[in-house]
Order: sequence, then C-alpha cells, then structure tokens
Amino acid sequence: MVHTTIRTTQSEQIFTAAQKLMPGGVSSPVRAFKSVKGQPIVFDRVEGAYIWDVDGNRYIDYVGSWGPAICGHAHPEVIGALHEALEKGTSFGAPSVLENVLASMVINAVPSIEMVRFVNSGTEACMAVLRLMRAFTGREKIVKFEGCYHGHADAFLVKAGSGVATLSLPDSPGVPKSVTNNILVAPFNDITAVKALFEENPEEIAGVIVEPVVGNAGFITPDPMFLQGLRALTQEHGALLVFDEVMTGFRIAYGGAQEKFGVTPDLTTLGKIIGGGLPVGAYGGRLDIMSMVAPAGPVYQAGTLSGNPLAMTAGIKTLELLQKPGTYEYLDHITKKLVNRLLQIAEETGHAVCGGNISGMFGLFFNEGPVRNYKDAKKSDLVKFSHFHHGMLERGVYLPPSQFEAWFSCLAHTEEDIGQTLAAAWDVLSSI
Repeated sequence: MVHTTIRTTQSEQIFTAAQKLMPGGVSSPVRAFKSVKGQPIVFDRVEGAYIWDVDGNRYIDYVGSWGPAICGHAHPEVIGALHEALEKGTSFGAPSVLENVLASMVINAVPSIEMVRFVNSGTEACMAVLRLMRAFTGREKIVKFEGCYHGHADAFLVKAGSGVATLSLPDSPGVPKSVTNNILVAPFNDITAVKALFEENPEEIAGVIVEPVVGNAGFITPDPMFLQGLRALTQEHGALLVFDEVMTGFRIAYGGAQEKFGVTPDLTTLGKIIGGGLPVGAYGGRLDIMSMVAPAGPVYQAGTLSGNPLAMTAGIKTLELLQKPGTYEYLDHITKKLVNRLLQIAEETGHAVCGGNISGMFGLFFNEGPVRNYKDAKKSDLVKFSHFHHGMLERGVYLPPSQFEAWFSCLAHTEEDIGQTLAAAWDVLSSI
C-alpha cells in the first residue's frame, strides 16, 4: 500500500475550538487520543465499514462506535425503520408496543433473562444491578475485577480499565471511601483470589460482576473454567453472579457470552447493539430478582427516555438482521483472517505481539503474552502501540486510540477491506 499523507486541517481546527467548550474537547475521555499522544480526527459521516472525517478522508473502521455498529454503520434497513419511527415522534415518556417487541427478542435470546428493564446506557444498567444485587441479598459487598469497566458510577471506579487506564487514573477523585470500602477486587482469571474473598467476607458479599470477555483492558478471554468457577462460588455462598454483556451481548454470539460459554448468570447488563447505534442500555435476569424493581417491587429506578421509541426501533431491526443465517460465521471468518495474519506480520517484522478474537470482537497487545488479566496487559509497549495507531491512521485505518480497548469488526467489512488493512499493517510494522 502506498503511504499518502492525510491532511486533517479542519479536524485540528474543530478540536482546538472544542477544548474551550468541553473538558478536554470531548464528551468521553478516550476520544481525546491522549493514550496515543495525538490529535483526534473529527467525524463527518459513517456508512458501512467506513468513516469520513471533516477533511474528506475515508478510513476503514474497527471501532464501530465502540461496538454497536455490528451490521455496519447506517445500515439502510435500520435507517429506513428509523425514518418511519420518526414520523410518529421522537419520545413518548410512556409505554409503547416497541418495548414489548424488543423485550421479547432479548428474553428469547439471552439465557439468563426472564424479565428486562430498558435504560439509556450501559453505565445506567450497571448502576441499577448494583442496587438490585444488594437489595435482593441484603448484603453490601460486591466483587469486581481489576481492569474491568462497568461504567462511571462511584462504586465501579475502583481499579477500572478502559478510559481510566488510558488516562493513567488509578481511581477517580470525588469517589468517597465509604462507597469503595464495600468493593472487593480480584484479578481476572484468578478463581483462587475470588474464593479467598468469599472466605474472608463470609455472608457479606452480595454478588460478583464481571465482563465475561474483557473489552475494557484490551481484549482478554476467560480461562476455560473461570466463568464456571464464578458460577459455582456464587451459588455456594448465596451471592448473585452478574455478567456485564454491554460489549459481548449479541456480538460474540446471538445469546452473548453466556450462550458462547454455557454459563448462565443471575443478572445481565446489556447495551450498544440492542440500540442499533442509538443510546440504550438494559438489565435483566431471573424473574424473582427482577420482580423487586419498581413499580413491581421496592427497588427504585426510573428514566424519562428509557424505552425511547427510536432506540427500540433501531434495536429491533438490528437484532432481526443478526438472526439471518451465516451472520456470526461471517464475522468469525473475516476477523480470524485479520487477526491471524496481523500476528504473522508482527512476527515477520520482529515485534512481540499477541492477541485473538471471538467472532467480531478482537484485539492485539504489543506484548509477548499471554495476557490473562490487567496486570499482564499493562506490560504492553504503549509507545509502540502509539506509533502503530498513528501509522495505520495515516494509511486510512481507524483503530481504537488506546492499547486498553477491544476492536470490533462488522458485517460490512469485506475481504478487500481486510486485505487493505493487512497491507497497511505490513507497511507500519516494517517501519517501526
């Protein structure tokens, strides 16, 4: 691939102005490119597997709005459904039949979910299950895992991954110690550490929350018996198991990680794909637990835009598209082809790189590996990743601007896109 210099004059001007208007110039921290020490491009439009910046440059996209664009950006069937929904109004603040339709689709797909509540973000869903776990068990302590990110609620900003890791913030100022005192942290993939926490806190732990496949410390897969071990421990000690499937839900399998690995939690949080690119979140689980949520029960949670008709419409159409035969097989095929060849190119050009994929979720570490947890991930060469990121961007490939983020493929990626990406990677890795 010929290396051409991409001009980003308008992006630079817009981002400079943005920094006077918004903290860091962005609405979410990782977008600021601080981890890769660069300046972000400003998007103008998206379609299929591509994005265009305000300067007119086109990029092959492996971020996909951080996961929701599994069918490709601005899928014509999703856009068509949204046009029809817009004619009826943008927000009801009242029940609609669309909620019933999407709720039924989610319940039929996700093994753990017998009842579901829609909210507006993954963060909101995780906040709600935190309260629900405590109310149902009558206990206060929660186990989470180092490097796993469950949104920015106070209780979860303890050894969190994702943007917190990107900005080198070990924890966030403004989080009271009284909140974090009840959060217990273990390394991902370390069932012995979790067992010790239960032994040290008898009948005090309400539940365990985990990303079944970590996406917020980079892409990290669970050891074969880790999730099964969590299921057994929580059942033994009368605690609840929560899978945060905001990323993995409907991505690594139609029924999420719990379908893929055959482990059924008590509660599940969802987001991203179930909104088809619009702001959405959901939490659901066993009927006896979800029946505690208001107005059916005493655990209060509410939201003006929850169940918004536009988000419900986009989610319904997206899930319909994902049910077509061969969907996940295609995602796995193109992603595996990309990842395996990237690993070969890294080896051929003399770089220590490890990584892998599950369906359309994947990632690479500039690290000899194996990477089993956040501590392993932090051994990665962040400077080299930064050079790789910038080199790929200059060659028209848009990657997550942090070593500590998963990458995403979509149904719109073609064999040609994969070939162009690999050619760009060869150029970049040969030069750094």
